Amino acid sequence: MPSSGSMRAQIGTLIVATSAIQLANGFFGTFLSLRVAFENFSATMAGLVLSSYFAGFTLGALRCGRIIERIGHIRAYAAFAGLVAAATAVMPLLVGPLPWVGLRAIIGFGCAGIFVTTESWLNAKALPSERGRVFSIYMVGTFLALAAGQLLIAVVDVGAAAPFNAIVALFAAALVVVSSARAEPPRVSAAAKLSYGLLVRAAPVAVTGCVLSGLVTGAFYALVPAWMQGEGIERETIALFMLMTVLGGLVFQIPVGRLSDHFDRRMVLALLGLGFASSAIALVKLPHALLAIIPAAILLGGFMSALYPVCVTDAHDRLPGDRVVAVSGQLLVSGLGSVLGPLIGATLMARFDIDGVFYFMASAALLLAIIAGVESVRSASPPHQDTTFEILAPQAGPLAHDSLGSSDENGE
Repeated sequence: MPSSGSMRAQIGTLIVATSAIQLANGFFGTFLSLRVAFENFSATMAGLVLSSYFAGFTLGALRCGRIIERIGHIRAYAAFAGLVAAATAVMPLLVGPLPWVGLRAIIGFGCAGIFVTTESWLNAKALPSERGRVFSIYMVGTFLALAAGQLLIAVVDVGAAAPFNAIVALFAAALVVVSSARAEPPRVSAAAKLSYGLLVRAAPVAVTGCVLSGLVTGAFYALVPAWMQGEGIERETIALFMLMTVLGGLVFQIPVGRLSDHFDRRMVLALLGLGFASSAIALVKLPHALLAIIPAAILLGGFMSALYPVCVTDAHDRLPGDRVVAVSGQLLVSGLGSVLGPLIGATLMARFDIDGVFYFMASAALLLAIIAGVESVRSASPPHQDTTFEILAPQAGPLAHDSLGSSDENGE
């Protein structure tokens, strides 16, 4: 059995490597939004390119567990990172909407595989007494890396191949770090099954909230940077705006989590939906001056990033503890919303400019607020389970916090 020092080294290696990947991922999402606008793709094709990542990500999150079971964590990590690096390297060689739809779907699949591999590995290797702290460090590192990735936008040439090369280099570096680490592969255990119909009946607000949260998040990250570039806003300002949005998400996680652990989570969801809708409308109405939009960006990012974790935790409250993995897997229906968000948003932006996108996102959040508020009044909230609110990255659900590689309580 590996020593605690060896396990901590493995955990540190994984966190460092995945932070490098999240740095690349945070930059890549915003950069591609700008690059698609630079290439003047049609609204439909731009939406397809930007949404294909989420389609691949959702498929990967649902399917890559079998790959990990078959070839092991280290080889799986290397395979997924290599797949992302290869697809990214091809993008500047095949510039066009159709090739990019396929390549971004491959990248989404590979990124999901990386995150599932990492989170299941961490879950298996961290001692039970340290698991919460390990995942807190992991998620804070994720948010900070995503935020730092936005800063790279200010210094790149959007029309060049260099940004793609930088992304490939970061993924390759993470691959080298993990592949060269001394690590015993964790044991993979089977998860309990859960029918989707049962989940919908048990937690309708959570399921609806996950879909609507995906709509909002997908539309925002895919379209807002492109619109800002189209308006002639300096890239330094775009980078700062996106940075504040991600950091707002990080700042909101702990206070919202505490609220949701002490009150009816559906009422917390209703308040988050109202807060997001108000922030989105404020961004439309406020003067486009930096001092006005930065506070609104922080609030928008905070409300937006807290929606999904509250939905997930509410679903966990309503089903037995041994179904937590299955709940997390089924709630990846948020991927459907993430796929549709950029498609619907791009169509609206072509017709109504960015105001249409913000009103669309506000309407989705307001719908969630109404549904959650009505349900909280109609039925009593179940007692909160031992599993409390978890910090989740803005672009991904709870892929494997208690999933693949879940070990026994001896900390295998």
